Amino acid sequence: MPASPSTARAINDRLALRLLQQDGPLTATQLKTLTGLSRPTVADLVDRLQGAGLIRVVGESGADRRGPNARLYGIVADRAHLAALDVRTDSVAVVVADLLGVTLAEATLPIGSDTGTRPAVERAVAMLERTARTAGTAPLHSVGIGAPGLIDPVTGELRNTAGLPAWHGGLVKELQQRLSATVLVENETNLAAVAEHRIGAAQDRDTFVLLWLGHGVGAAVMLDGRLRRGASGGAGEIGFLPVPGTSGVPSAVNCDGGFHSLVGSAAVCALAAEHGIRSWGPAAEGGHEQDPAAAFAVRAALRADDAEGEAFLAALADRLALGAAAVVSVLDPGCLVLAGEVGRAGGDALAARVEERLARMSPLRTEVRAGTLGGGAVLRGALFAARESAQDALFAPGGAEPVEAAGAPV
Repeated sequence: MPASPSTARAINDRLALRLLQQDGPLTATQLKTLTGLSRPTVADLVDRLQGAGLIRVVGESGADRRGPNARLYGIVADRAHLAALDVRTDSVAVVVADLLGVTLAEATLPIGSDTGTRPAVERAVAMLERTARTAGTAPLHSVGIGAPGLIDPVTGELRNTAGLPAWHGGLVKELQQRLSATVLVENETNLAAVAEHRIGAAQDRDTFVLLWLGHGVGAAVMLDGRLRRGASGGAGEIGFLPVPGTSGVPSAVNCDGGFHSLVGSAAVCALAAEHGIRSWGPAAEGGHEQDPAAAFAVRAALRADDAEGEAFLAALADRLALGAAAVVSVLDPGCLVLAGEVGRAGGDALAARVEERLARMSPLRTEVRAGTLGGGAVLRGALFAARESAQDALFAPGGAEPVEAAGAPV
């Protein structure tokens, strides 16, 4: 059925705002071309969005040439602020950005294993509040949180998971209660997949599996452009996958004996030591001081370019291919992204080794790529989640296609 005039206006306004966010600033003529709407309709929606304080004139096109110039319209990015948190077992990182995703302030807080639940929560909340004040006076509209563990698909809450600090769940609940902003929580690996899909290694893929390699191991499943979380939110808990080469099998409360025992940071460091590869070093050697030790080991092996380094990389690729083959045989994603700090450290060299082994183990052709965002993928994904939440609330609701109103063309 044709949309009512008010619904059509809302949908077209939302489409124009999305284009301005993704491709802006734009002229009215460019908006007309991109939306397929008529010139009078575009003129009306520009007036509406300016009147609502959502867009403004930010310059002129062709300012370097003689003659009349067209006005450039852009999003009022400081209308509200967004925050993203990356919650790890021993730290919290936060970024505060404007509505276009431009970083305004950021901070990191180490949290020791001996820190109590309440002190850890209070320190993390205080850090977020300080960082938000540093970013400016605009209100904090949406907060995206990436955390390890299971996210209940019904309630959206972080479920208690054995082996994770108690303050994780406490922090999420405290932020939800204390902040007037919308607080969203998502599994960290899922958010990394969103980021690699939007701006990283999987931009040209709507179906792929992301294998997160950091302190621990996880996976995210993206099928037809949508994250698949599973019935209980546990899709991608690949650390529990039983594989050959471990001392036993995992249990419901402990992934020791699973894939984690082969490719978690501690296991990779032990493998490196067997081959005479050191797993520590300064950040100046190509990483960040907070990277897992396994990332240093992989970089050291690649720099060494000798028999020991090659033997270590070959053994690591063998291990990675075991878990990857299980995923590929079930999902046939066509593309596997080795993400996280270790995946980025290995780069194309490690990805090529895993791809070669997968080709021998599986008849299903699978391209293996190195993630490009490293550990920062979680924050970027959390920021995307916060940004989309803000868009839904601050901008007129509607679909992604221009709509014809009943009785009148738009």
